[in-house]
Amino acid sequence: MKSEKTIKVGIIQQANGESIADNRCRLMMKIRTLAAQGAQLVVLQELHDSLYFCQVESTDNFDLAYSIPGKETQEYAELAKELGIVLVTSLFERRAAGLYHNTAVVFDADGSTAGRYRKMHIPDDPAYYEKFYFTPGDLGFEPINTSIGRLGVLVCWDQWYPEAARIMALKGADMLIYPTAIGWESSDSDDEKCRQYDAWIISQRAHAVANGLPVISVNRTGHEPDISGVTNGITFWGSSFVAGPQGEFLYQAPTDSEVEQVVEVSLTRSEQVRRWWPFLRDRRIDEFAQLAKRYID
Repeated sequence: MKSEKTIKVGIIQQANGESIADNRCRLMMKIRTLAAQGAQLVVLQELHDSLYFCQVESTDNFDLAYSIPGKETQEYAELAKELGIVLVTSLFERRAAGLYHNTAVVFDADGSTAGRYRKMHIPDDPAYYEKFYFTPGDLGFEPINTSIGRLGVLVCWDQWYPEAARIMALKGADMLIYPTAIGWESSDSDDEKCRQYDAWIISQRAHAVANGLPVISVNRTGHEPDISGVTNGITFWGSSFVAGPQGEFLYQAPTDSEVEQVVEVSLTRSEQVRRWWPFLRDRRIDEFAQLAKRYID
């Protein structure tokens, strides 16, 4: 077996407020803290600069978007270079007038843009009106090459789709990364909230198992009000976690508090797990063409 390769992953689970400047300032301080603790890779939550504005449909919220690259992304690039870390961000991208994306941008340790991923699966549920804001991604499921490995970066709603995780794995991703914003909408019963929460964790751990890869899922925490008053807002359930290639928890954050945590992740272990459980070898690819259909009548 080859020599052990591990990386130290830093995750930031934050409760956001109305001030973008304050949210970014707190994030940058926490990134510095994690880097001082040895983090080589830092992953932020979905749409981390602002409140989760998709609770309402308002054209004014498009003013929150910005061009990539731009002044805002340059600040993250410079911080990544200063600290010598790989940084996974999640941003509201203005591509053109009337054309916007939910975009993860990865900065390498030298401050360069290693790559970007535009969220492919866009939800449209009560309190999650993302189809109003985001055009589905057009960059495909492509791992991003960095100085620490190939990162399979996906975003939130993508985490429910095993096909997305599988394609990233088949293209050589070393790990799966999910910046996330998910929580309990106020009208759901306690039983339903429990089912949603468990399903969220189970589905992502299943991606780790099925693909023999570590999974890093970073969620926000705290309550954010619905300014329309239609609901009582979303209580984001935190619980950011890192799982190993057999779905085992390497770390799990609490539901209701902010967290900055460094977790050591073995990349070598993935190969050993795939030797034990050769799911990629045993796939019946000759019978999978039907997966490209919307439904099989």
